[in-house]
Amino acid sequence: MTIMIKQPTTNNQQPQVDRLRSLAHLLDDAIPIPGTNYRVGIDPILGLFPGIGDYLGMILSAYIVFQAFRMEVPKETLLRMGVNVAIDTLVGIVPVLGDLFDAGWKANQKNIALVESHLDSPENRQQSDLGFILLLLGALVLAVVVITVVPLIIIALFLQAIN
Repeated sequence: MTIMIKQPTTNNQQPQVDRLRSLAHLLDDAIPIPGTNYRVGIDPILGLFPGIGDYLGMILSAYIVFQAFRMEVPKETLLRMGVNVAIDTLVGIVPVLGDLFDAGWKANQKNIALVESHLDSPENRQQSDLGFILLLLGALVLAVVVITVVPLIIIALFLQAIN
């Protein structure tokens, strides 16, 4: 199913891109590390909270992907953005090491660069459809749930076996 969304001009999209860039900055680069030129955002900090932190980060990152869909970013670019979020989320689930990876991966900054690259080259514009974005976001959520639930089942079976 293709949704017909009137393609606004790049100038009309600039406020939306600015909001997404601000969100990406908050998630990936908002906090300077004293004594270095390096910055981290709240995404790796959220990941320090077991269970909910990585999921909250994934939801915020998925919002950027969904807004890119609304700006008619092509499927190929949305797929790359989804892969960036999936890597960020799935590796981020690993305690401590995942959070360190998350601080360096900066998926949201990568995704904003992809959106801006699309907007800077209007000759490559294609329209995405709602089914594709729902499939992409659904696959991301399913992957995270499976990665989380399977180890819990294994731990439960192990505990049951030793009792």
